[in-house]
Amino acid sequence: MRTYFSVALSAVLVVLLAVLVPLSALSAWVDLEIDDTDRYVSAVAPLADDPEVQNTVADLITDNAMKQIDVGPLQGTVRDFLHQAVQSFTTTEAFQDAWTAANRTAHETVTAALDGQSGESVTIDLAPVTEQVKQNLVDNGVPFADRIPVQHTDIQLVSADRADQLRQSFQWLRAASVWPAVGTLVFALLAIVLAWVRGGPGRRFRALAALSATAVTGAGFALGALVLRGVLALARDRVLDEVPDSDTGAAAAVYDALTSSLRTTVWVVLGLGLAVAVCAVAARIWAQRVLPAPSVAETAE
Repeated sequence: MRTYFSVALSAVLVVLLAVLVPLSALSAWVDLEIDDTDRYVSAVAPLADDPEVQNTVADLITDNAMKQIDVGPLQGTVRDFLHQAVQSFTTTEAFQDAWTAANRTAHETVTAALDGQSGESVTIDLAPVTEQVKQNLVDNGVPFADRIPVQHTDIQLVSADRADQLRQSFQWLRAASVWPAVGTLVFALLAIVLAWVRGGPGRRFRALAALSATAVTGAGFALGALVLRGVLALARDRVLDEVPDSDTGAAAAVYDALTSSLRTTVWVVLGLGLAVAVCAVAARIWAQRVLPAPSVAETAE
């Protein structure tokens, strides 16, 4: 009877942890990073040095500027010149400052879009960056730089349809905060304690049962980490499939930057889970050899 109980407990434990670990990581991520302006900005600020982001910004600003410029047959030449000037600016410290400031402002827009009404896409407005680019190019005497319009120019991160699908999950994760992570740890500890209590007569059987439960718990955490990695990969593909081709590179860079801590969590939890499982199995093998068999009195309990 105890054997069936142990097998059932192990199966339930692995399945529940495979579900709870990803939910815990995602809810903590929303609470600690996405909802926190400073952490959000810290995550995306380094993207000012990302070639995909620099190229996307240069393309968007140049395309908007060329709508205000008509030089006939020289249109292509002027566009290339202006694009090169904007691209050169994106490698400067001034651009990094403008990008950081834009994202600090954009954080409110991003969280409001994820928390707001349907039909709204999630974007980063480049108007503050455009204003800084224009001022820099005008100060340096770049021709036609004064024609660059300072207006809302967005990099789309999540389409309106996909954002509608994400809003309910986002709101639930925000409400859950870090409590799923706390609950997951408590659940794992209770499972090990229950295995000890129901392990059988004597310290030997109880220790073996607890070590078996610990090994299963470690395996469950490792499996949960792999599930989280799969969820991140699937979400990335689906989000980018609906982003305009012109924004795909920058959107991918932003997505990867914002989920960097989650990918780190995957490897940390996977490593720790496997380490716990291996150590528990090794300890169980050692305990089988060292711990004495239960006495007659213990068996009779």
